[in-house]
Amino acid sequence: MAISVPQTSPKADYLAHKGEIDAAVARVLDAGSYILGQQVSAFEQEFAGYIGVAHAVGVANGTDALYIALRSCGVNPGDAVLTVSHTAVATVAAIELTGAVPILVDIDPGTFTMDPNRLEATIRGSQGRRLKAVVPVHLYGQPADLRSIVKIAKRNALHVIEDCAQAHGASLGGLKAGAWGDMATFSFYPTKNLAALGDGGAIVTNDRTLAEKARLLRQYGWSERYVSLLPGMNSRLDELQAAVLRVKLRHLDDSNCRRQTLARLYNDHLQAQSNLRTPIVGEGTHVYHQYVVQTPQRDHLKAYLQSNEIGTLIHYPQPVHVQPAYQGRVVIGAGGLKHSEEVCQRILSLPVYPQLTDDQALKVCKSLICWVQSKKSI
Repeated sequence: MAISVPQTSPKADYLAHKGEIDAAVARVLDAGSYILGQQVSAFEQEFAGYIGVAHAVGVANGTDALYIALRSCGVNPGDAVLTVSHTAVATVAAIELTGAVPILVDIDPGTFTMDPNRLEATIRGSQGRRLKAVVPVHLYGQPADLRSIVKIAKRNALHVIEDCAQAHGASLGGLKAGAWGDMATFSFYPTKNLAALGDGGAIVTNDRTLAEKARLLRQYGWSERYVSLLPGMNSRLDELQAAVLRVKLRHLDDSNCRRQTLARLYNDHLQAQSNLRTPIVGEGTHVYHQYVVQTPQRDHLKAYLQSNEIGTLIHYPQPVHVQPAYQGRVVIGAGGLKHSEEVCQRILSLPVYPQLTDDQALKVCKSLICWVQSKKSI
């Protein structure tokens, strides 16, 4: 069945800025320099300035960004890194790429982000392990409780590396997501709030030494061409994607504002509906990378909306620790992962992207209300 209201639309985001993007791409093609050139340098400066940090390092994708940040902070094989299980699998995959052991902490079921109380209990229960870092994930555009997490990490001499793949422009306590930890990582996958037209990623930090190490690691550890100081890798943001990102960065705040407007529209129409839970906003500024509702009849609702030509997605249908590739490979934190497992049975991401029209959003609301009413009549 054709979908008249898609859950997201990277093409619509391109078309919204087509003139600027096409001109920026043409300039790169004419310049003849396509890897780590002027566009990447300019984007790194502009993105660091936007986040409010001193340094940004462009890399090939968000997974590489997190891997390089972990390596830069001295995470080595046999170390342990604390993160969450309700996240994109890339978070845990990057930790494993370093040779470290992921220790998974349960989430707050309201905000879907790391529960600081569970973090502290997990650290206490992990004596004997070489704990090196904490990776809080700012999921769906909601900042994690960084005030508490950073305090806990400092008390235990742990690095904080923020996973900001879904939180471009989110903020907490006057600081942008990405400006709280020792380092932070971003993905620019085409559906993100700040999106490339392909893969891309970045690492940000206020620490010059960490930034310099990340720059070495992204390109074979070269201090000069063909001379490796460190065993690095090939993970470079290319000039074309940097040029696209420079255009879109100028529009990021307006795009996030539109997402917040759509979220308010959804809230106004859906908060009073029984059998449906709208997002709980924690501290800080939520930028609604996803607008996630909860219902025990999630699968039925998803099918109903599809029958009404409305696209939805489930982010994420299984927590990492129960997926076949990771069963028995990760460590379960103190108190288990009850909330991480339960929310996966209830969550559904509704359409939300800057080009979604009010009429399309209202169609989603009307369909949801009809579904709720039909459940009441049974």
